[in-house]
Amino acid sequence: MLLCHETTAWARLQAHWRQEVRAIDLCAQFERDGDRLTALSQRAPHLWADLSKNWLLPDTPALLLQLARECGVMAWRDAMFAGEAVNTTEQRAAMHWLLRTPLDGGRLAGSAPQRRWDASVREALREVDETLQAMLRLAEQVRSDGSITDVVHIGIGGSYLGPEVVVQALQGLAHGGKRIHFVANVDGAEIGSVLRPLRMQATLFLVASKSFTTAETMMNAHAARDWFLAQGGSEEAAHPHSIARHFVALTAQPEAAARFGITRTLGFRDWVGGRYSLWSAIGLPIAIAVGAQAFRALLAGAHEMDAHFLAAAPEANLPLRLGLMDVWYRDFCGLASRCIAPYSHGLRRLPAYLQQLEMESNGKGVTREGRPLHVPTAPVIWGEPGTNGQHAFFQMLHQGQDVVPVEFIAVREPGGSLPGHHHDLVVNAVAQARALMAGSSASEPHRRSPGNRPSTFVLLDRLDPAALGALIALYEHRVFVSGAVWGINSFDQWGVELGKCLARDLFERERSGNWDGVDPSTRALMVQLGV
Repeated sequence: MLLCHETTAWARLQAHWRQEVRAIDLCAQFERDGDRLTALSQRAPHLWADLSKNWLLPDTPALLLQLARECGVMAWRDAMFAGEAVNTTEQRAAMHWLLRTPLDGGRLAGSAPQRRWDASVREALREVDETLQAMLRLAEQVRSDGSITDVVHIGIGGSYLGPEVVVQALQGLAHGGKRIHFVANVDGAEIGSVLRPLRMQATLFLVASKSFTTAETMMNAHAARDWFLAQGGSEEAAHPHSIARHFVALTAQPEAAARFGITRTLGFRDWVGGRYSLWSAIGLPIAIAVGAQAFRALLAGAHEMDAHFLAAAPEANLPLRLGLMDVWYRDFCGLASRCIAPYSHGLRRLPAYLQQLEMESNGKGVTREGRPLHVPTAPVIWGEPGTNGQHAFFQMLHQGQDVVPVEFIAVREPGGSLPGHHHDLVVNAVAQARALMAGSSASEPHRRSPGNRPSTFVLLDRLDPAALGALIALYEHRVFVSGAVWGINSFDQWGVELGKCLARDLFERERSGNWDGVDPSTRALMVQLGV
């Protein structure tokens, strides 16, 4: 298959940028085209998206869709939803979508990919349903157990960021009386600060690691175990405060958990990638926080977005449109980063979650076949909640020399927040989007803003489980689309593995004292650490 930059559409898009879009004036486009908002905005499950303030001319979307067709994006999408091994370097499927699919196939039933499901996919769906039932039963047991006041979730990467984002976002539904804590950093100060005020008798630990060998997670798990035993806990199963009662493992390796002393285990298959795992048993802290009904609603919202991605026409397929626009900005407009600005306290950790989702998925330099790519891939994702960001980096967004597309995420209904505060918050978001586009032609140079800076506005109907599930699934599929255009495998992370291997090598050299072949800088740093 042709590399993306070898396609006819790529050359046409390059010419389109140089000859037409490069000189775009967004304000003039609105004056010239009365249908611009209609053409570049749309409904999708539980949200509305406005793409009209982006560097897009009437011909741009059609050219981007041609690129998607030439790169086989829809074929790769269908292969993913058919359960095929789209994770080519690890020879695995990527069936995170199956984790939120009803046992009868739900909205995917009867689709072309669903008709390709083989016996292994159908068996996996039954297993997913069984695990979900067991997880929700355990969650309800914990919620009704008055002796447990605190739940400590130990993980890292996706097994930590996903649950944390959702628990924070749905805090208003957390009526179970449990305080949920998250520990990821291998810095002992983090777990120390979490454990310090807790009581052993009232604490439940969740250890989330697919392999049950993740270095950071296991170091923190051992620290939690040591603390638990030092406070009077026991390794004896019959003890009222045993490891068996106060620890749960969320892992694909129950035997390894048993060797640790954990007998209560919720599992998942190896095709559940960390950054796509919140829908699996890794989501136990979410279910404990908000309850079984809300967790099911979270899955249902994500499933609706799955169905939209699979069934919507390309011209009205929001994950497809957004993913193609990401390629457009990165490779044709030369914009190397994207700012995420959630105007919602509940979504304050969403930028960090999206950093991992996009940069770990698409930060690659070779295709899925191992061929070098000669175009940039994942942009730098960064951001901060509004309105805090307005008093920090928005100065650079408005008047700096780098153009950064901004993604505003707001919520239509105030939910549990003060209505007056919520109204002012959302109006601020709308004003910032307008300011980026319109700029200012003030007479004093230091007051001028060039304007013409692109932004996207995503408006959730409300911040409830279904809308949050749809939003996260939207971003998952959007990342898949841009990865499919670039021809990369969005489901591996070998760069992460490299750092782990080198850390193990340094530990071994530290033990042996053999520093042969180690560069002077690394050796000097180890000396500074007292090695």
